[in-house]
Amino acid sequence: MRVGFAAPARPTFDVDLAAGFAASAWERLRSMGHELVGSPELVLDDEAIGIAAARLGGASLDALVLVQATFADASLASRLADASPAPLLLWAAPEARTGERLRLNGFCGINLAGYRLTRAGRRYRWLYHDPADDGVVDRLAEVLGTAAPPLPVVTFPPDVDALPGAARDAAAEVVTRLAGTTVGIVGEHPNGFDPCAYDAADLADTAGVRADPVALPELFARAESADGDQLEGVHRRVSGSLAGVEDLDPAGLDRSLRLHLGLRGLAGDRGWSAVATRCWPECFTEFGGACCAPHALMNDDGIPGCCEADAYGAVTSLILQWLGGGPAFVADLVNLDLVGDTGVLWHCGLAPLAMAAPESTPRATVHSNRRKPLLNEFPLRPGRVTIGRLSQSRGVTRLTIGGGEMLAQSLPFRGTGGVIRFDRPAAAVMDTIMLEGHEHHYGVVYGDVRDELRALAAQLRLPVIDL
Repeated sequence: MRVGFAAPARPTFDVDLAAGFAASAWERLRSMGHELVGSPELVLDDEAIGIAAARLGGASLDALVLVQATFADASLASRLADASPAPLLLWAAPEARTGERLRLNGFCGINLAGYRLTRAGRRYRWLYHDPADDGVVDRLAEVLGTAAPPLPVVTFPPDVDALPGAARDAAAEVVTRLAGTTVGIVGEHPNGFDPCAYDAADLADTAGVRADPVALPELFARAESADGDQLEGVHRRVSGSLAGVEDLDPAGLDRSLRLHLGLRGLAGDRGWSAVATRCWPECFTEFGGACCAPHALMNDDGIPGCCEADAYGAVTSLILQWLGGGPAFVADLVNLDLVGDTGVLWHCGLAPLAMAAPESTPRATVHSNRRKPLLNEFPLRPGRVTIGRLSQSRGVTRLTIGGGEMLAQSLPFRGTGGVIRFDRPAAAVMDTIMLEGHEHHYGVVYGDVRDELRALAAQLRLPVIDL
């Protein structure tokens, strides 16, 4: 076979590890006798993407392999995929759960790319495998030699009358509350983060939710105007709940705390029940602080905060909070152990303190890539969790419903995260996500409210994605 090859990546991750993954994948394909077109060198910026796309577009290919060497926004994979109509393979590799920095985050990358490609009508195969593993040759032969699977049939929840009465009542209350809800969206979603785009008319028609957009400079102005007493109060709050606050850069900490006060002020003045913020890069590069702990504080206070200006994620968190009776947060699925049958739900430092494992000591830290405070850091507490998402995948508004058991394990990666055993096998969860072209964000709440979500889907007349 004549196989095109490119390895998109971003320099804010572990470039050396990513380069090793890409080179190993290239050598594995070459050892199978394939004629390779492209390069094992990482594709890190727009200029390199253009060169790689031109090289791939000028060749007649039997297959195109995109190695997601690190997490990257979907624009990189999309431009490379557009270069050739050849059957497409998205390849990411697992990384060890070391408790340290998330060095590659490749699965989240192919998850995000899959959403964009599916919305664009491009089908693909996927591979989540270390190229050094013995079994990868057979798996590569399989995925390169077969067509991409068709989209699954859209399904609806069972008839609402078949669900428990308490679940129906709880869902009906959520429907009523949503109809009077305003969600703030601060700034535009980042380029290549298509799942974070929102349709204000769809939110209103689907759930009665009003979207209230605010420009990012307005948040920065509100944050700058926070007075000294407000800053002292929130500083006492984080110092009393997080270890290590005194070790952080005071200037960066001040900027982050100001962001929280800005968000809290906007939410109070504009009547927001939840908020989604364009957290990067500008909060880091222009304002000088992270928005992770500011959102986490909002989550603990009952006003769900969501990063990357993910409006549907913020609405999802609000739904889960109301149904679960406790804070919810939006996480990435960043790692899967297909043998041990677990996954890792994680975000930089966004989880509310109410979710911290009881034996852990929540700590204050900095963003692993941007090196700015303030982030929460702790493992999620063990217990039953429900996963949900008001989804736009495939261009159809649906409700994702899943669940599992958060396990009593140490922190898998720096930030806030936990190891989950899903109700379905981890491989089946992965395949559903990639088949559907699902969003890369998943709402998480403690407790089992799957029946309530099914009742909600039925009352809102939404199809269901079953995780």
